[in-house]
Amino acid sequence: MKTHNSQHPTYNTGRNPWTWVPSLYIAEGLPNVIVMTVAVVMYMQLGLTDGEIGLYTSWLGLPWVIKPFWSPFVDLYKTKRWWVLAMQVLLGSSLAGIAFTLNADFWFQGTMFCFFLMAFASATHDIAADGYYMLELDDHQQAWFVGIRNTFYRIAVILGNGVLVPVAGVLQVYFRNQVAFTWSLVFYGLAGVFIALWLYHGAIMPRPAADRRGNASPGEVAHGIVRMFVTFFTKLPLKQMVFALLFIFLYRFPEAMLTKMAATFLMRPTTEGGLGLSPQEYGLANGTVGLIGLLLGGIVGGMLASRDGLKRWLWPMVCAITLPDLVYVYMSLALPSNLVLISGCLFIEQFGYGFGFTALTLYMLYFSMGEFKTSHYAICTGLTYLGLMLPGMVSGYLKDAVGYSTFFIIVMALCVVTFLVAAFITIDPEFGKKHQEA
Repeated sequence: MKTHNSQHPTYNTGRNPWTWVPSLYIAEGLPNVIVMTVAVVMYMQLGLTDGEIGLYTSWLGLPWVIKPFWSPFVDLYKTKRWWVLAMQVLLGSSLAGIAFTLNADFWFQGTMFCFFLMAFASATHDIAADGYYMLELDDHQQAWFVGIRNTFYRIAVILGNGVLVPVAGVLQVYFRNQVAFTWSLVFYGLAGVFIALWLYHGAIMPRPAADRRGNASPGEVAHGIVRMFVTFFTKLPLKQMVFALLFIFLYRFPEAMLTKMAATFLMRPTTEGGLGLSPQEYGLANGTVGLIGLLLGGIVGGMLASRDGLKRWLWPMVCAITLPDLVYVYMSLALPSNLVLISGCLFIEQFGYGFGFTALTLYMLYFSMGEFKTSHYAICTGLTYLGLMLPGMVSGYLKDAVGYSTFFIIVMALCVVTFLVAAFITIDPEFGKKHQEA
C-alpha cells in the first residue's frame, strides 16, 4: 500500500525512527543546557562574581538570537544530514577545547571562546536537526514523534542540571576540591559523548532522497530572506505589531532577570546571602525536582489551552509565570536549610514557569500563521532569546549592588512589565481549541 508517496517520497528507508530521534534530540538539548546553565555553575565555582557571570554567560545566548539570519544557508549548502554530523563533531571539539583550556593561564578567555563556538554549533545543529526531522518523517510520523523528541530534549536538560553538576561535585570531593581539574574531566567526558553520537548517527541516520542541496541561487536566497523579513514586520497594523513584538520580547522579563542569579543564589554560601547547596543538592533540587515541575506545568498548560483556547487562559498563565517568583523572596529572607522545603519552593516556581511559558509559545505560533510560518516562528524565538540575554547581562551587577533579598524584591516589582505587555495583545478566542464535531 502506498502512503504519502507524492508529497513525502523520502520515508521509505526502512529505518525505525526510534533508532535516531531520541539520540538526535538529546544531542540538541544537551549543549543548550551546558551553555546556558552549567556554565553559570562552573564559573561561579571558579571565582567569578555574579556581575561577571550574568554578563558573560548571557552573551553566550547570542547565536540563538541571530540564528534566523544564517538558517537559509543550511538549506542552500550541503544536506541537513551533513550539517547535523558536522555540528556534532564541532560540538565535541569545542567541549574538548573547554576541558583543555580550563587548566591554562588563559582559562577564562579560552573557555569563553570554546563556549561561543559551542553555542554557534548548537544553534546550527538545531536548524539542521529540525529540518532533517521534517524531511525524513511523513506527516503522521512527525505528529507522533513530536512528543517523543520534546521528551528527550527535556531529558537532556535533566542530564545537564541533574547529573553533570552533581558529578562535578562528587569529583571535587574525590580530588580534594580541585575545581578546574574536575570540570575539565567532566568536559572531556562530554566531548567523548558527542564523538560517540557523531559516530552513531553517521552509521544509523537514513539518507532521505529529499535531503539534498537547495537549488536556489545565493541571489534568490537573499531575495527570499528580505521578503520573509518584510512580511514578518507587516503582518499586523503598526499599533498591533508594536504590542505583539513587545509581548514576545518582554513577556519573560522578570524571569530573564531571575534565571542567572537563581543558580548562584542556590549554591553560594550563606555568608554571601545564598543557600549554600552542594552540587549534589543543587542537582536534586533544581536539576531534577524543579525540572519535573517545569515539565508538568507545560503539560497542564498545553492541555488547558487546547481545551479552552489561549485567550481563556492568558491571564492565569501571566500570573503563573510571575507570582511564584515570590518563593525566592522568601528563601532569600529565611535562608532555609531543609532540602525538602527548598525543593518544594523550586517545584512551585518551575511549575508556574512551565504553565505560564505555554502562553508565549502558543502566541508565537498564533503570530506566525500564514506565509513563511517556520521562518517567522524562528524570528520570534530569536526575539525571545534576546529578551532573555539583555536583562541577564545586567542582572548580576544589580544583584551585586543590592544583595539577593532586595534583588528578588525588585524582580517581583518588574512583574508589572509582563502584565502590561499582556494587556494590549489581541488573540482570536478560538485559537488553540480543538475542533469540535457538530
